[in-house]
Amino acid sequence: GGQLVVMPHEQASLEQIKTVIQQYRVSTLWLTAGLFHLMVEHGLGGLDSLQQVLAGGDVLSATHIKKAIAALPECDFINGYGPTENTTFTTTYRLNDLVEIGASVSIGKPISNTEVYILDEAQKLCPIGVKGELYAGGAGLASAYLNNTELTAEKFIAHPFKAGEKLYRTGDLAAWQANGNIEFLGRKDFQLK
Repeated sequence: GGQLVVMPHEQASLEQIKTVIQQYRVSTLWLTAGLFHLMVEHGLGGLDSLQQVLAGGDVLSATHIKKAIAALPECDFINGYGPTENTTFTTTYRLNDLVEIGASVSIGKPISNTEVYILDEAQKLCPIGVKGELYAGGAGLASAYLNNTELTAEKFIAHPFKAGEKLYRTGDLAAWQANGNIEFLGRKDFQLK
């Protein structure tokens, strides 16, 4: 029963985006983290039709999430984490309670048919609270980089716990939280997201 609304091809201003959301009574919106931050900074007034906002592609600011929840308290905000190599979203975290948001925004738990591991340098499981590299696998995992066998071999490794399967080395640092969610802790390198 839903309707897909696609923005025109030309680059739109924030006001044009807001006008389209209002005109079509958009209920679910998917934004990059950068665009989400800009929209929050310039005000979310008049966007009462929004019931769900998904944002990702980079680290979400806790300050911006708090402002967004205050402006649209009936809306669910979802932090979507994941590399393109694993079908864009690997984990999600629903943010609709200001009390749950600390200095950083959790990236949550794996989505269906996805598995996530936090491993140390020896590719052993990290215990709760210990920083390691985040590895992703499951049904959405790509099989290789096109025409780049060297990078494929480096990033798509043999699954250390399931014979015949692969995991993707994200290069992202993370730690399991006691509640089962994952805290994003930065990059192992200087790659821009």
